Amino acid sequence: MTVQNGRDLLIKMDMTGDGSFETVAGLRATRLAFNAETVDVTSMGSEGGWRELLGGAGVRSASISGSGVFRDEATDARARQAFFDAEVPRFQVVIPGFGRVEGPFQITGLEYAGNYNGEASYELSLASAGVLAFVAEPELGDGGDMGEPGEDEGEGAEGGEGEAP
Repeated sequence: MTVQNGRDLLIKMDMTGDGSFETVAGLRATRLAFNAETVDVTSMGSEGGWRELLGGAGVRSASISGSGVFRDEATDARARQAFFDAEVPRFQVVIPGFGRVEGPFQITGLEYAGNYNGEASYELSLASAGVLAFVAEPELGDGGDMGEPGEDEGEGAEGGEGEAP
């Protein structure tokens, strides 16, 4: 994989609930993090006193954060509505040269700021709220597209889809 532009890491929000994703306006910095809790099953009988973990037993989660310039566009209004109504809309994170992660997220933080001699800005924090799917970006030159979000979700690795880590 070649080096990618950071500005191409996009956060997209389902605007209407029917899969109409739009890029969240004005973002300058974005971050996606995956987390997995561990389940410690170490006992006095553990070999050499080394810790033992139970594979596949912990809770998996993802978080998204972003910050940028407030533009007061449709995506800003939709994010604000989702926050105040405690909705759990679908989001996509487009990772250039890799693929996209899609699933339900709740907006857990929405901050606005502004300096006297600067632009109005905002910060957005989201937490995963269900199963996430990963769709791999096609290899260069294969001519295929990434398919429609939600197609064959949970079908394992077929077509590069399946649960995210």
